[in-house]
Amino acid sequence: MNSERNFFLNRIKSVKYAAKGFWILITSEKSIIAQVIIGIIMTIIGFLMNISATEWLFQIMAISIVLVAESLNTAIEKMADFVHPDYHTKIGFIKDISAGAAFFAAIFAVIIGLIIYIPKFI
Repeated sequence: MNSERNFFLNRIKSVKYAAKGFWILITSEKSIIAQVIIGIIMTIIGFLMNISATEWLFQIMAISIVLVAESLNTAIEKMADFVHPDYHTKIGFIKDISAGAAFFAAIFAVIIGLIIYIPKFI
């Protein structure tokens, strides 16, 4: 019984830490704030354009993947800066790769958006 209680309490703590990290991201990180704003705009456009349920699934997935990639990029950059605060070519390389992953996500999100919205204007 005690281990079950500890498991439950640890899950509550995990959610608390995750919510704290979420709040930090959406209130202090400019790249995340920009992506959240873009996600909100695209959600509004989705309602205005009356996109289908399948299109909503792809749009939400694209927005989510971009936000996750940007969040992980931010975490990697913060950790790299903590480990080696001065400029270092290898740290720069790691940060560039991390940013590249977020860029990949953004490129594919744009492609998904074009696939969804171009036919609505043609």
